[in-house]
Amino acid sequence: MSDVDSRVRRPELGASVVARGIRTNYLEAGSGPPVVLVHGSGPGVSAYANWRLTMPALAERFRVLAPDMVGFGYTERPAGLRYDTETWTDHLVGFLDALGLARVNLVGNSFGGAIALRVAARHPDRVDRLVLMGSVGVSFPITPGLDAVWGYQPSLENMRRLLDIFAYSRELVTDELAEVRYRASIQPGFHESYSAMFPAPRQRWVDALATPEEEIAALPHETLLIHGRDDQVIPMEVSLRLLRLIGNARLHVFGRCGHWTQIERGEEFNRLLVDFLDRPSARR
Repeated sequence: MSDVDSRVRRPELGASVVARGIRTNYLEAGSGPPVVLVHGSGPGVSAYANWRLTMPALAERFRVLAPDMVGFGYTERPAGLRYDTETWTDHLVGFLDALGLARVNLVGNSFGGAIALRVAARHPDRVDRLVLMGSVGVSFPITPGLDAVWGYQPSLENMRRLLDIFAYSRELVTDELAEVRYRASIQPGFHESYSAMFPAPRQRWVDALATPEEEIAALPHETLLIHGRDDQVIPMEVSLRLLRLIGNARLHVFGRCGHWTQIERGEEFNRLLVDFLDRPSARR
């Protein structure tokens, strides 16, 4: 099978670039001002799984790039790599450097929000506008939902339980989706790297993903916070705290919505995101 045939059949496989020495898989679509999407940390996650419903809408007006962060998806997993906030922040900045992206709009989901927030705080000139969805980034008591996500052990039944935690509506939690996500979680090397990231006790990893509050308060960026009111993974209070800390922030809350705002409220989410990003000052 040729590379072309493989990529047609495997939409989660995109282009690749070496970022900070790591061969990085990423998806790309559209043209215009660059928007970089940073996925969350669920088992079997990839840029495609996280952003497949978002990229087509954004690609009508933007150049959209979605990398698999190191340790996830189809990006290289170097032996002995330490998975921590600094490694992921370095990897994301390296990805921008490898593609010659001096300044981007940055969208981070959950774990990806913590990485986006850290990049914005430590490299403010690299970020135009910032979007944080159900984001980590400040310390909070770990929820049972997040503890279950990070403590996932591969089985179809365990994946079904996690999907019930992620989504508000059971209509989204089909046997087919559970099967797809379970199969993704047991790809060679996937669970080995995943289980190394957040071993118990897991409160320390919530704290490690936090950016100091004084750095958050100094952010100059226009910031959109998005949260599902019924999120069982990251409590809405986290976004409320970020709203109080970030001077130029606004918060949109979806009722009857869990952790998957971009999937559970896909059309509304896409309109919200495009409207926020597609303004003249975002195209400097």
